Amino acid sequence: MLRLTFTFLLLLTSLAMQAQPISSAERIEKIKATLPVIEKLYKEYAEKNHFPGLAFGLVVDGKLLLSGGQGFSEIATSTKATPQSLFRIASMSKSVTAMGIMALKKEGKLRIDDPAYLYIPELKNMPGLTKDAPPITIRHLLTHAAGFPEDNPWGDRQLDTNDEDLINLIKKGISFSNVPGVTYEYANLGFAMLGKIIGNVSGKPYQQYINETIFKPLGMNSTIWEYTEAPKPLLAHGYRYEDDVWKEEELEHDGTYGAMGGLITSIDDFSKYVGFHLSAWPPSSAPETGPILRSDVREMQMPWNFNSIMGNFKYPSGRICAMTTAYGYGLRWSRDCEGRTGIGHTGGLPGFGSQWQILPEYGIGIIAHANRTYAGMATINTAVLDTIIALAGLKPLPIGVSNILKQRKQELVKLLPDWKNVEQSGIFAENFFPDRSVLHRKKELDVLLAKTGAITGSTDMMAENQLRGTFLLKGSNGDIKVYFTLSPENPALIQQLDFSLAK
Repeated sequence: MLRLTFTFLLLLTSLAMQAQPISSAERIEKIKATLPVIEKLYKEYAEKNHFPGLAFGLVVDGKLLLSGGQGFSEIATSTKATPQSLFRIASMSKSVTAMGIMALKKEGKLRIDDPAYLYIPELKNMPGLTKDAPPITIRHLLTHAAGFPEDNPWGDRQLDTNDEDLINLIKKGISFSNVPGVTYEYANLGFAMLGKIIGNVSGKPYQQYINETIFKPLGMNSTIWEYTEAPKPLLAHGYRYEDDVWKEEELEHDGTYGAMGGLITSIDDFSKYVGFHLSAWPPSSAPETGPILRSDVREMQMPWNFNSIMGNFKYPSGRICAMTTAYGYGLRWSRDCEGRTGIGHTGGLPGFGSQWQILPEYGIGIIAHANRTYAGMATINTAVLDTIIALAGLKPLPIGVSNILKQRKQELVKLLPDWKNVEQSGIFAENFFPDRSVLHRKKELDVLLAKTGAITGSTDMMAENQLRGTFLLKGSNGDIKVYFTLSPENPALIQQLDFSLAK
């Protein structure tokens, strides 16, 4: 059923790619109209994979636009799963820990490239793997580059470990799989250490600091760490599917390793955190309103540690689209063959599976929680985002055109197609004419004009960034695409100019 749905969507995707840009209000209505399809996709996926229950939410332009729940948050009482249900979200917690580190950086209390032993003194004398191994830095811990072994099976059972146990582990010496800084290897231990750093530097328990510094400013008033603090009707119980029945998993208490995976939250609450991540794009001069700087949010989201290239990555629709993946600060980063950038994180613990992801260029994000052991939510969330883009005909949000781009475009249009006095215009960089003479540039444009006819006007600029973009010269029989990029001078001048037939 899922495959048939996406085969149909291939046609919709093709049609959407031909669609004209839509207004903001129309875009929102088109996204809202996809809700029945979204619900159907989640329902089919949950049934196929034996999920007791799940909840989902779609964040658009920073706010929760669509949400829903299916199945049960607790089987024994037939309690319905809703966007208010509190699920343990496991490693989705990691970016919250990273944001806590960035908050301390903002306060001037640490630096990302500081050795971790400055804040956990017991690390100072811990033996390294080799004599030339560098000290573990905070950045190493944030990006899974500290040299610790992949520890998911072990780490998932450490959630309620206390600070003393962590320090004793360090004092005994840690078994390294690599020296720090040479490769990516996913390590929950590193984020437990980051939680300890936050506690030591802030002078407060890790959870208290995160609650006060991150959650309170974002209005996340229902997010907790210890499951016993959850209102009973809202707490999602975790299950594993075994012997064709659901068996309840024992809930773990919160502890030192909560920094790697202990967070308990709802779709309603976590959507505010996702919205804050989306608010960092595009960069702007608007006042800062979040718990950390928007530039620090973007720093968290950057691909600091590359870990895979998937040449045959396949979307749920069946189309193959190569993808590269990397890790930021507590965040997974990906970019596919279509240029789509995804940022977010998965989560999995005994009894639970979750994922959130944003597509910054599209202004949308998805969250999904399920209460089955290691429920794979990344697959369905990828499918849902792909579906929304196809059905709603979404395009990347336009980049604002800078004043200098507008100015240079206007000045350029006045010079074309005659190129009269072009060398005296003062709008071209010093490389421009030595790179290619005016005569050759004019001949190139004349060949195109012979096919498109006389110029009758031009379109507005489409910016790629603040100093680069395209526009169309409208002809009587066709259009010419004009691409130019500006130099780093102030004022910026045209350093490259290319013409081609518009498709």
